[in-house]
Amino acid sequence: MSTIPAVSPQQSLPRSAYLGGLSIAVGGAVLFSTKAIVAKLLYRYQIDAVTLIAFRMLFSLPVFAAVALWKMRTEAPLAPRDRWRLVGLGLVGYYLSSFLDFLGLQYITVGLERLILFLTPTFVLLISTVFLKHHISRLQWLALLASYCGIVLVFVHDLRGGAGNVVLGSLLVLGSATSYAVYLLGSGELVKRIGALRLVSYAMCVSSAACVGQFFLLRPASMLLQPLPVYGLSLLNGIFCTVLPVFMTMTAVQRIGAATASQAGMIGPVSTLFLGALVLGEQITNWQLAGTSLVLAGIYMLSKK
Repeated sequence: MSTIPAVSPQQSLPRSAYLGGLSIAVGGAVLFSTKAIVAKLLYRYQIDAVTLIAFRMLFSLPVFAAVALWKMRTEAPLAPRDRWRLVGLGLVGYYLSSFLDFLGLQYITVGLERLILFLTPTFVLLISTVFLKHHISRLQWLALLASYCGIVLVFVHDLRGGAGNVVLGSLLVLGSATSYAVYLLGSGELVKRIGALRLVSYAMCVSSAACVGQFFLLRPASMLLQPLPVYGLSLLNGIFCTVLPVFMTMTAVQRIGAATASQAGMIGPVSTLFLGALVLGEQITNWQLAGTSLVLAGIYMLSKK
């Protein structure tokens, strides 16, 4: 989501600057993927998705609100239609997507969750084809086939651990990926007019208001009192797994271009798989490695296209 023209980073940047931008992109992808690990740790304290996402947004809101206020003071006011569009994008792209994601994480492994979310570019392609009548090339069909075969491998493997929960969790995360795909399609024109930083900060403020409002509507205020580790993990979730990845990714896009930054993001599912094994004790099997490889191959083909 950058307004900067596409360039060839290898030709226009010194090697050190290019590697620096690439490192920032990789770091952002790893940090963002770590939110699934943190969510699993938080669920051990018997909190639900409504409480988890409210705490996440409470800790990240001050940063996004500060950026939004800065943009409001330094740039021209938004047109009324853009304001309403931002509200809709914030509710669909960040509130609904995040809520469904954290709901699904209660039932499936972090590895499967990250792979399903990583299919978002394929959903963008399919939605564009169905509703915008875009053509799908043979390479794109091959990429879709490889990606979905990889998901099926991991899904069938995880079914052994509890079919009902895996199906429910996968459907919830699938809904999360779909809603985020809708957000990406809907934000394309708007980001060109107002810029990525302004769009993200405003949309995150809308999402935060929705998440916190949902908490006070559905839960008693006494649930704000939690064990100390919940606050620490929520701070980690809000700052290191939400705020930092957003700004790191935007910085990487500005330095090395959207295409290269997107490909660097492919480290996300791999890092989640191994962090899940290291931190949560989730097993890594050959089926999961094979499925992950297929999904990464499919998304790589799409990104090259």
